[in-house]
Amino acid sequence: MEPVILRVDEPRELLAYVPHRLGFRPHESAVAVGLRGPRARVGLVVRVDLDDLASPAHGPQLARTLAGHLDADGATRVLLVAYTERAAGERLAGQAAAHLAEACDVPVGPVEALLVSGDAYRCLACPPGCCPPGGRPLDDLRGTRVGAEMVLSGSVVADRREDVARIAPAPAEARRAVARARRRWEAARLRAAGAGGEAVAAWRLASLRAWREEVAADGADVGPDGPRDGAARAGVARGGGSGRLPGGSTTCSRLGRLEAGLADRRVRDAVLVSLVPGTGTLPERSLRGAHPDPADDRLLGEAMSRVVDPADGMPPPGTSRRHEAVLEQVVAHGHRDGHAPALTLLGLLAWWHGDGARASLLLERALHVDGAYRLAALLARMLDAGLPPGWVRREG
Repeated sequence: MEPVILRVDEPRELLAYVPHRLGFRPHESAVAVGLRGPRARVGLVVRVDLDDLASPAHGPQLARTLAGHLDADGATRVLLVAYTERAAGERLAGQAAAHLAEACDVPVGPVEALLVSGDAYRCLACPPGCCPPGGRPLDDLRGTRVGAEMVLSGSVVADRREDVARIAPAPAEARRAVARARRRWEAARLRAAGAGGEAVAAWRLASLRAWREEVAADGADVGPDGPRDGAARAGVARGGGSGRLPGGSTTCSRLGRLEAGLADRRVRDAVLVSLVPGTGTLPERSLRGAHPDPADDRLLGEAMSRVVDPADGMPPPGTSRRHEAVLEQVVAHGHRDGHAPALTLLGLLAWWHGDGARASLLLERALHVDGAYRLAALLARMLDAGLPPGWVRREG
């Protein structure tokens, strides 16, 4: 997302922008917006529950945590927007603003607060002549420059936070077909384990091939060696087997293999690396042998630095939307108890795109399925620390 320049004396522009930045309309929320430098460039935007920030017991500590993240992001001013529909909402908003103002006083700077309630908005502490009685109508936000630009760029705002990461389940018949394919591929993994390391490596490579084929099912240029020719595309179309799902070339067979394959950590890591441009056949090489090759481990680390490290970080490629679509299909067709790997990779992609709200929800879902899933827990800690992807930190 391009940096947005807003003037603090234009609250309507900022209020129009916040839901697009979050991806959803806040409810009973406190949203802290960091503003950098004299041009008031919008930096970090963080949403917390209004009750949590207003709490006498926990609010001050939460405010100090927010202040630390805003300071690390380079904020020189902070705008707090409180969204509430409750009778006690204004009082809670005042308490939340007081906690954040105290926490930000030294490391960051002044905090200004806006209140959005009912069909109006206003400054929380209005000087004389600032806001009209009852505030200004929210309908004013429809004619903002920022709102128009976000809509024209394709931004969509969900009604609620939970909707940001909602993935509707596929029809029952399709899920049953994928489950049968998954069980066959899990049985193949057990047979491979009994046959030795080479057989397991072949199973892993076939699982990664199912990923490559599914991503390429729409003709996307995603092969490990670059563009595929017509014969290769025909081979991909044949490779899926029977059980084609409606609306495209996705097959139950491939989705079942993907679901079972992603449960293997090395397959999951190979898929993760395949998301990064320029890795070529590294995902395939990383799966050869019973144990990872130390040289490939180093290359895997270099690939991940292109996501995390600001020195090497690159924006997500255009193909990442297709990667997201395939992982969503795995979740939509898969068994609930096996969703953690796909949800975690979706969370990584959302974080890489700078969509912290969606990333947080996806990782919450992954950890709800498997509270010990280490990659999801690691990414969740990065989000909790306010760590943006490398390309965002470099451009910020």
